[in-house]
Amino acid sequence: MARSAGRGVLVALLTFSTSHAQILTTADTGYFSGPDRTQRLIAGAKKEGSLTLYSSAQVAVMTAVGNAFEKKYGVKVNLWRGASEQVFQRVQTEARAGRLVADLMETAGPSMEAADRARLLQDIVTPVTDELMPETRVAGRPWIASRLSVFTIAYNTNLVRRADIPASYDGFLDPKWKGKLGIEADDNNWLMTVSTALGEERATKLLRDIVTRNGISVHKGHSLMATLVVSGEVPVALTAYVDELDALKKTGAPIDYSFAAPTVAMPTGVGVFKRAPHPHAAVLFADYLLSEEGQRILAANGMVTTNLKVQRLPPDVKLVFMDVGKYLDESAQWARLYREIFLTQAR
Repeated sequence: MARSAGRGVLVALLTFSTSHAQILTTADTGYFSGPDRTQRLIAGAKKEGSLTLYSSAQVAVMTAVGNAFEKKYGVKVNLWRGASEQVFQRVQTEARAGRLVADLMETAGPSMEAADRARLLQDIVTPVTDELMPETRVAGRPWIASRLSVFTIAYNTNLVRRADIPASYDGFLDPKWKGKLGIEADDNNWLMTVSTALGEERATKLLRDIVTRNGISVHKGHSLMATLVVSGEVPVALTAYVDELDALKKTGAPIDYSFAAPTVAMPTGVGVFKRAPHPHAAVLFADYLLSEEGQRILAANGMVTTNLKVQRLPPDVKLVFMDVGKYLDESAQWARLYREIFLTQAR
């Protein structure tokens, strides 16, 4: 009888131990270490079978990454795509309802920062950290920059010579640019970063003077503005995205770009959720996206990557990274100033 009871206790303990060992979160998998780290993640991810990713990248871009990941590891990637604000809203709604579906989010830095402030993201340790730009990691921040939105000067190659594009924004004070300049309607995050780099007083005066002397047309949406550069309606756009312009260049459109100091970079990041349903697959995918292999797929699809082994920008371009936390705190202030400078004075 005692022996039978002993066996029962032993079985109960083993059952408890096994079930407890299976209940892992990204707080566990995110800190796996040792030479077998990746193999442990792969084994766990294969058992989980799939992961869900919310991303603001174009569907074709992240689908290419997901397909390569699935082919390599046999783990299916379920992708939901939305604008950056939509990604955060969806995550926030699910979290409040206690039914978070996604394992990771990959979107613009301000939305990543908002998710962090909502305490949704889990800090992880990844072996590819040393391959990344130093600015991709910030102490205490549980998300890592996976790609960059780099602001550049776009111009119509039939109307403007590359040699005439100035190396800094001061050059646009020249009267030869009168009636030729355009800007996107909501790039107040760019304004904040330029003001940080140059000093707010100097930056504000410079931009006001450009508008006063030469005028500027304001357009809603970077894609629309790039199209207007191609058509010649806007010979020069002051705030365009490198990746969008590269896509147009490949079609043979008369558009190119040049970098003017300060060159602003807005980080887009990847982060895993504390309550990820598939904690092994979540961390494994973050590793893959940041790795040379994953970053080469992003670069092949026009993205500006953060892995130093996969660089698309000229080596002499010095990036000024946007402080996304500062922007979250001060966005209303910079939106007002942006309207005052460009929308009120534009002509």
